[in-house]
Amino acid sequence: MVYPQASRLLILADAGGSDGCRPRLWKAQLQSQVSGRLGLHVTVCHDPTGGSKWNPIAHRLFSHMSRNWAGQPLRTLETMLGYIRDTTTTTGLGVTARLLEGVYHTGKRVAEAVMKTLSVEHHAVCPQWNYAIHPRG
Repeated sequence: MVYPQASRLLILADAGGSDGCRPRLWKAQLQSQVSGRLGLHVTVCHDPTGGSKWNPIAHRLFSHMSRNWAGQPLRTLETMLGYIRDTTTTTGLGVTARLLEGVYHTGKRVAEAVMKTLSVEHHAVCPQWNYAIHPRG
């Protein structure tokens, strides 16, 4: 662990996909695999729908990636990864990319009983987008 003395983790996430503010599996896995396993208090702040356009990483990097592969056929994953890895900005920001191979099952469900066991604290401001997950007692 890089910061063994850390007790808190802040995650800034977008509003869609598997790490959105609604998927139950995201919260259940944060509880068991991050907060529970590492003993961290995890605060999650999701961008509102459509708000990812203000994401500083996306704003600074995705346009350069698009320019880097503009007009090139992305016929294989290795070709696509090569263009992503070769992307740099004029200020020297670079990209690291790798393919995660494996089977990713879809349609997993988290039961209501499991959700009730999570240690989730919704924030007063925009509680659907902002919450904290605490290690269990």
